[in-house]
Amino acid sequence: MAQNKSKSLLIKNGRLIDPAAGIDAPMDVLLRDGRVVEVAPTGKIHGGSDETFDAKGSIVAPGFIDLHVHLREPGQSYKETIATGTAAAAAGGFTSVCCMPNTVPVADSPEWVTWMQQPERGAVVNVFPIAAATQASKGAVLTDFRALQRAGAVAITDDGRPILSDAIMRDTLRVAAEIGLPVIQHAEDTRMTEHCSMNEGSTSFRLGLRGMKTASEASIVERDIQLAQQFTGSRLHVAHLSTADALKAVRRAKRDKVRATCEVTPHHFALTDEAVGEYDTNFKMNPPLRSAEDREALMIALADGTVDAIATDHAPHAVHEKTVEFERADVRAWADRACDAFVVGHRGERRVARVDRGAAEPQVIVAVRGVHELRIHADQVVHPRERRELRRHQTEVELAGAAGGSVRGRRATRVVDDRVAERAAPLEERIVDRGGLDRHDSTTKAKVFGD
Repeated sequence: MAQNKSKSLLIKNGRLIDPAAGIDAPMDVLLRDGRVVEVAPTGKIHGGSDETFDAKGSIVAPGFIDLHVHLREPGQSYKETIATGTAAAAAGGFTSVCCMPNTVPVADSPEWVTWMQQPERGAVVNVFPIAAATQASKGAVLTDFRALQRAGAVAITDDGRPILSDAIMRDTLRVAAEIGLPVIQHAEDTRMTEHCSMNEGSTSFRLGLRGMKTASEASIVERDIQLAQQFTGSRLHVAHLSTADALKAVRRAKRDKVRATCEVTPHHFALTDEAVGEYDTNFKMNPPLRSAEDREALMIALADGTVDAIATDHAPHAVHEKTVEFERADVRAWADRACDAFVVGHRGERRVARVDRGAAEPQVIVAVRGVHELRIHADQVVHPRERRELRRHQTEVELAGAAGGSVRGRRATRVVDDRVAERAAPLEERIVDRGGLDRHDSTTKAKVFGD
C-alpha cells in the first residue's frame, strides 16, 4: 500500500462523534505516524502538522468496520477483486472490512487466509478474513480453527450457507469457544426455503412467487442460542438478521447473559418486500426484504441496542447474473458505497448510536479492538452532511435506495493511519456509463448484488 509523504495531519472544524470516548462536539483532531496524538476543541490544537484538512460542515468519526463483505477473490475476479471491493468500501465510509469465505475455492485453509491479506491484492483499507467453519463449507467436517486463527482469521462461518446439522454446529461452537473465535451463522433453514425467491407475504402472493417464512430464520437463531449456552466462552454472531421473530430470540439471549450478537443491513432497515414491485431482480436479496412490521422491529432494535452492528453484505454479481427471470436471478445486496449515508443520515435513530454500530461495536464482535478507537488509532472518516437524492438505475448507490428517496451525506473522505485514503467528491464524478442496466461505479468491476 503506497504511503503518503505526509507524517501528520490536522483535521479541523469538524463535528467529532466518538462513542467510545463519549464525544459529540466540535473538535479538531491531530494525527501523527498513524496515531491520534491530540483531540481538542476547535482552534485549540497545540501541535503543528504537515497537512491540514478542513472538515467544516462534516462529521468526523472513527472509521467504520464492515463485518460482512464478499470480495470474490480468489476465483471470481470477473465480479470483483479485493482491490476494487476495498475501494468501494473506502467510498462508503469503511476503513476495515471482514470478508466472507464463499470464494472459489472456499477460503477454508490458512494458505488462502494468508493470500487474502498479502499486499499484492491491492487493498486500500484493512482486510480481516473470516474463514470457513467446515471444509468447502459443506457443513460436514470442521476446518482447523487454530491454524486459521494463526493465519489471521478473525471469525469462522459457512456464510452463504447455514450450518444445519445440530451436531456440527455444536462442535463448531465448542471448538471455537476454546480459542475465543466468534462463530457467524447464516441463519436460514434451507429445508424450509427451497425454491423460494422472496419473503412470504402479500407481495409474493400477488406475484405468484413462493415465499420464505420468517420461521426459517428464527428457528436457526433459537437453536444456535440454545447450543451456545452449553459452552463457556462461546461467541455466536447472527449475520444479516432480518425478522422480528429472530430479534426476539436475540433479546432473550442477551437477557439470559448468552454471548450472542447480531448485525442488520441497511437494505433490511430501509426497504420492505414491496420494493420487488413487478419482479425487479435488483431487490432480490438473501435474506429477502421483509415486511413493514419486520423493518420496524429492526429500527427499534437499532435504537434500543439489541442490534450490535450495521453491516452491508456487499456482494457483487456480474450483470448477466441478474438480467434473467426473477426466480433464476442471483440474490443482491447493497454496495458498501451507500452505507455511510444510511448509517449517519437515516431517520429514526440517534446519530451517535448509529456511529457506534458502525465503528465501536463491530471491533468487539470480531476481536480487532484498538483498530478504530479514535484515541488509539487514526482510522477516521469524514461524512459531509448535505442531502443527496437516490435515483434508481444510475449506480449501485442509487439502486440500493427506494426510487425518489434521499439520504443525508455523500461520498466521504477516508483517513487510514495518517494518510487521506480518499477525498470527498460529488458522487457523479466517478460514474462510468456503459448504457442500460450495465451502468455502475468505476470503483467496482460489476454491479453489486447478493450472496
